[in-house]
Amino acid sequence: MSHKAGFVSIVGKPNAGKSTLMNALVGEKMSIITPKAQTTRHRILGIVNEEDYQIVFSDTPGVIKPNYALQESMMGAVNDSLVDADVILLVTDINERHDEYDVIEKLKSTLSPVAVIINKIDKSTQEAVEAKIAFWKEALNPKAVFAISALKEYNTRAVMEFILENLPEHPAYYEKDTLTDRNERFFVSEIIREKIFKLYEKEIPYSTEVIITSFKEMDNINRISAEIIVERDSQKNILIGKSGEMMKKVGTYARKDIEEFLQKKIFLELFVKVIPDWRSKKNYLKRFGYED
Repeated sequence: MSHKAGFVSIVGKPNAGKSTLMNALVGEKMSIITPKAQTTRHRILGIVNEEDYQIVFSDTPGVIKPNYALQESMMGAVNDSLVDADVILLVTDINERHDEYDVIEKLKSTLSPVAVIINKIDKSTQEAVEAKIAFWKEALNPKAVFAISALKEYNTRAVMEFILENLPEHPAYYEKDTLTDRNERFFVSEIIREKIFKLYEKEIPYSTEVIITSFKEMDNINRISAEIIVERDSQKNILIGKSGEMMKKVGTYARKDIEEFLQKKIFLELFVKVIPDWRSKKNYLKRFGYED
């Protein structure tokens, strides 16, 4: 029996719903989902294994014009994923404007099959959907266009069928019980970061990084310590909140989700540390796991 395996790159602007689509296709919560843009900073692999195929999904940071070193690293991850991809899914929001889609030119020259995914159609009219399908056929001439709602998992099965049709014959790239290329520490730090995105306004979420400094597995409990990095003392004060109230909230919400993720009781300690301008400093970006 032949076996298919390949890399599927999911690209699009921030807030188009890439991570929601990836989580729907993989069937696991791999990527953090918040209403704020630029939530995904790393390229995260989610792996679907069946007897006769393996799909390696790659959720990339949202396509933006980079303003500082961290964003340059994020866009590097997008470009790398396009080079590797056997299939490319361009996820767009039904209400999106398309005047700054640099990625379209790259997609026009790729040899990999491209599908445009028009997401969030549950919030739209039939006329708007038809107009958007016509726009993308003209702009990109992709192999397929799908109108979906990733959140409601409407028409996501058709996307999966397109992927399977276009997957090359190849042995599995990863062991068949592998779900992702990331370790538990990475997902724990992402859960904490997700809570910061949900609880804070303005620049706080974008200025923070979460580093797991200690992860001790014991028989009946895991003891986890994490540092939340910010760029200024004023951000540290906002993050902690009056009498530490805000930090307690982050810890409570994060602990609940981490326990669900690890299927184990955890003790979570959070500390806040200031590193001025870390997002623009290559040495810190490297230390925090962002590639050049």
